[in-house]
Amino acid sequence: MQIGVLTGGGDCAGLNAALRAVVRMAGHELDRNVVGYRRGWNGVLDGDTVTLDAEAMRGVLPRGGTMLGTSRSSRRLETEGPAPLIAQLERDGVEALVTIGGDGTLITAGRLSDAGFPVVAVPKTIDNDVCGTDICIGFDTALGVATEAVDRLHTTAESHNRIMVLEVMGRDAGHIAAGAGIAGGAAAVLVPEVPFNIDEIAARLIARHDRDRNASIVVVAEGAIPDSSVETPDTGSDEWGNRVLDGMGQFVGDLLAERTGFDTRTTVLGYIQRGGPPTPADRLLGSRLGARAVEVLMEGQSGCLVGVHSTGIAHPPLDEVAGRTRYLSADQLELLDYISTAPVLTRHSPSRRWF
Repeated sequence: MQIGVLTGGGDCAGLNAALRAVVRMAGHELDRNVVGYRRGWNGVLDGDTVTLDAEAMRGVLPRGGTMLGTSRSSRRLETEGPAPLIAQLERDGVEALVTIGGDGTLITAGRLSDAGFPVVAVPKTIDNDVCGTDICIGFDTALGVATEAVDRLHTTAESHNRIMVLEVMGRDAGHIAAGAGIAGGAAAVLVPEVPFNIDEIAARLIARHDRDRNASIVVVAEGAIPDSSVETPDTGSDEWGNRVLDGMGQFVGDLLAERTGFDTRTTVLGYIQRGGPPTPADRLLGSRLGARAVEVLMEGQSGCLVGVHSTGIAHPPLDEVAGRTRYLSADQLELLDYISTAPVLTRHSPSRRWF
């Protein structure tokens, strides 16, 4: 069996570990090199390949990003479907494909599988919002970066009696914001799952400072949206029809400064969350999932995702996970409500006590 591999969508730490595991497992079990496609699906369409063997993977474990390069989906796939992909894969002698990516990559992989081509998907995204897995490659590294930023903002906020707003990534799900907010002890966390009330948050922060708490950290996911307490800014749409995520952290910071009268500063963490060396956890996860993807193909399975489920690895069908978003769970939102000064949920009936 000749196996191909690609990385699609946004980059993140841990991708090279997954690529390395695919190559090593294929070499060990199949005695075959792997066909790597540069620039994601666009590389498949163009036949842009590189031979991946053990020597090519030397030294990649500590490197962030992806050695194959990546890209978003192609308009050509929207109009022509999977046919040109299958034609090129067959020309390249590739009999099965491992795709490493997030939601967009999963959707295309699902279409490829529906057309009869063997494919196994490996989940990666710092947003950690892929269904069918407890955790995605890249999330642990991004969460560590965001938590360190919260830690660093605490000391400067306390020195100047300020509100510090930190904007982190998270379009549809607030896993990074929630994780960094809890781990870093933020006063408020705004996530896409629950529209926020800026007046209530401001009132809670004023009350906090009246209790001689001379600093507050507010973590804002870039995809957070307000409720009817304030009009959502119109930032336009991209070529795919998605809302452009631009400036929610600054928007929240300006509103809080206006409503509280406190000196407020906003930091946008941006692509720092994607870059740099992967944590040991992401290296281990990438290695584990990459190797398992090859094993699944060798076992005659395909059309599935290899994802972490509890302490094991599950193989949910692609048609059950592609195009779906893994949001923060109810108990995660409830935990945020308990540990934050400002409420996450406007109304809730606690089902448990955390402390």
